[in-house]
Amino acid sequence: MTVAIHDSRRVRHPLVFRHVQVLEVQDITPSMRRVTFGGEQLAGFHSAAPDDHVKLFFPVNGEPVPRPTMGADGIVFGEDTPRPPMRDYTPRHFDAKRQTLAIDFVLHGDGPAASWAATAAPGQVIGLGGPRGSMLIADDFDHYVMVGDETALPAIGRWLGELPAGANATVLVEIADEHNRQSFPSRANVQVTWMHRDGTPPGGGTLLQDAVAALPLPDGDVFWWIATESRRARLIRQALVARDGVNAEWVKATGYWQLDPADD
Repeated sequence: MTVAIHDSRRVRHPLVFRHVQVLEVQDITPSMRRVTFGGEQLAGFHSAAPDDHVKLFFPVNGEPVPRPTMGADGIVFGEDTPRPPMRDYTPRHFDAKRQTLAIDFVLHGDGPAASWAATAAPGQVIGLGGPRGSMLIADDFDHYVMVGDETALPAIGRWLGELPAGANATVLVEIADEHNRQSFPSRANVQVTWMHRDGTPPGGGTLLQDAVAALPLPDGDVFWWIATESRRARLIRQALVARDGVNAEWVKATGYWQLDPADD
């Protein structure tokens, strides 16, 4: 039997650190806030894949965010410079002409990113680095299956918006409740299933695992993309690649957040 070879590949980008300013803040749902950044330093910004990530650097006590450099062992700040909190986020939309970048923040927990986003206002400045690279998934698969919780919604929404007409996609999403659903315009043939935790804490329960297990395998060559809590992402991938008919090379699972660091 001949196995199709789809041209998925990883590309690298020059690493650039920038300062960006908040231009606009918009609540997409009760738990999702979109912050649009701008500034001349966004000139040359490039994000080639829907699940790219940039690293955001958040100010501490209102102090300006320092600009780091890249050393042999990673990101380096000055010897007397406090290391600011850093988190990875998906570039939701970049407008090269206007030099604006939209990033969606999930408003849960009291971490530095969620806390900053909860009070974000025009004029505030944060640091941004990357993306360092992109995984370009071939656009000629017969079917795409996307699995994730609310932290995956920015990547899912962007991916659906970029799929070509005639593509087929199945999306399984776990969210807190029906008020946190979003609309994802797409030229592709898309079927979205929303699952509500309805009081179960994020990372609890087995909604995503059960939904993937119950999903009939789509016909043809299928690319599977999974993004959720780290341990759950691993469990879903392990169960999926054990099924007959699933090509492990066409499964990408990423932990977007971590419920219990002791799990790793």
